[in-house]
Amino acid sequence: MAFHTLNGRFVAGLALTGFMLTVAGCQSGGNGILGFGKTDTTPPPPPDPKVLASQLQAYCPKVTLRDGTAYFNTYAKGSQKPKKKAAEDAEAAALEAGSDQQEDSAKIIYQASITDVTRDCARANGSLTMKIAVAGKVVPGPMFSPGTITMPIRIAVMHGTEVLYSQLHQHKVQVTNPSSATQFVFTDSNVVVPEPTARDYQAYAGYDEGPAKKTDKKIAAAE
Repeated sequence: MAFHTLNGRFVAGLALTGFMLTVAGCQSGGNGILGFGKTDTTPPPPPDPKVLASQLQAYCPKVTLRDGTAYFNTYAKGSQKPKKKAAEDAEAAALEAGSDQQEDSAKIIYQASITDVTRDCARANGSLTMKIAVAGKVVPGPMFSPGTITMPIRIAVMHGTEVLYSQLHQHKVQVTNPSSATQFVFTDSNVVVPEPTARDYQAYAGYDEGPAKKTDKKIAAAE
């Protein structure tokens, strides 16, 4: 009878020991049963880059000067500006334009140039209002005479190839000193465009001697 009691206790002890080992195996930090309990050391993927609302609110489109729009010359009566030739006659046009430039340079009354551009932005009622300023100088030429120079300055805002704003201004500057440059500042405070949903607007400023046309709305979209 004592043997059976002892044997029963021995079997019960083995069962308890097996249960404890099984639990310990499941809770171990190593390779547990079927991989349960294994620590994942793989770093999470980086989040998608997104523009925060605060960054978009602070966004103010950059102003750029297009190539060839930073200078504007006025000539004495009877002189001609360098002619523009067709693309198929590019080589001959370059030679002729160089000759015309040398001939006309002596007949320049004023040479105006844009030296700096800046902008300021405000938001209200779903619109972005920009104040775009252009600073420059007018240098007297060989044919200088005191007077007023009228400079055609275009301000434009683009969204890709879409023109959101385009305005040609006739800015007048009085020039009286033949021995030094006359500084000027022009500001367009009425640039109003839809509020951007991404940082993808581009503003432009520069001289535009061409007439205002419907095609101006494309603002050289092919460039």
